[in-house]
Amino acid sequence: MNEKEDFMSEPFIVKTINDEETTLHDYQFDNNSQGNTSFSKTYFHGINALSGISVLSVPYALASGGWLSLIIFFTIAITTLHCAILIKRCMDMDPLIRSYPDIGYKAFGNTGRVVVSIFMNLELYLVATSFLILEDDNLNKLFSNVGFNFMGLEFGGKQMFIVLVALIILPSVWLDDMRILSYFHLFPFLCVSHASGVFAYLLILASIFWVGAFEGVGFKNNDSKIFRINGVTTSVSLYAFCYCAHPVFPTLYTSMKNKRQFSNVMVICFTICTFIYASVAILGYLMYGSNVESITDNTESSD
Repeated sequence: MNEKEDFMSEPFIVKTINDEETTLHDYQFDNNSQGNTSFSKTYFHGINALSGISVLSVPYALASGGWLSLIIFFTIAITTLHCAILIKRCMDMDPLIRSYPDIGYKAFGNTGRVVVSIFMNLELYLVATSFLILEDDNLNKLFSNVGFNFMGLEFGGKQMFIVLVALIILPSVWLDDMRILSYFHLFPFLCVSHASGVFAYLLILASIFWVGAFEGVGFKNNDSKIFRINGVTTSVSLYAFCYCAHPVFPTLYTSMKNKRQFSNVMVICFTICTFIYASVAILGYLMYGSNVESITDNTESSD
């Protein structure tokens, strides 16, 4: 094994260059040879990453801030899209960058790598915890009297559903081939997370439109407001939550067969998701006006 191959075989996290005269240019490699995921499969990954339970909260966000808060929403969408493209540019600059900790190391040295790693893993832990809580709450409401006994231990209610959901999700964590994982994003019944899957995402939009158009609700609610200054902070936080998928973007980039198309994938994914988010928000607000707030309060009080 020559010096170049030995260098590239080391883990990126501990990789060092001992020869001061050696530059990273000497270790350039073809990024396109590192990935095996096609454009379409990366697109499904991106859509699934950007879509989620936040689609159910955007009508309330619009009701909190009023119609002008849509300007904030589109500003956040454009800003986060630009950040995704900047991530690509950072990874294009150095072939050794394959994750956020690598970007942190490139910018701030070992301290940056450690700090970024801590926050990234903490975020992943909290996201996984929130989804487990979400699923066990919803399933417990649907099947409130379900339980079983295992070796003298009683499992019922939320505890049982947490274990069940974790066991269902766990096999997908073992898959490291993005080509295989992309098929899980095609069909909602293969996805455990709420409102995940491309078709489930569109189904929510179609269902809201159906209720408004054919179930007697209509889209002529006169209780809407142009701008509500007191609700801007709520709107901003809920809008920002719609675009919190950045932790997966480096993985999507490194898994692509043709990494030059990553920017196009991001533009398409952000455009489609922004359109659906905005459509759900507008339809929901036209249907219920400020009553969206009371619906949310009633849901929370029933928990």
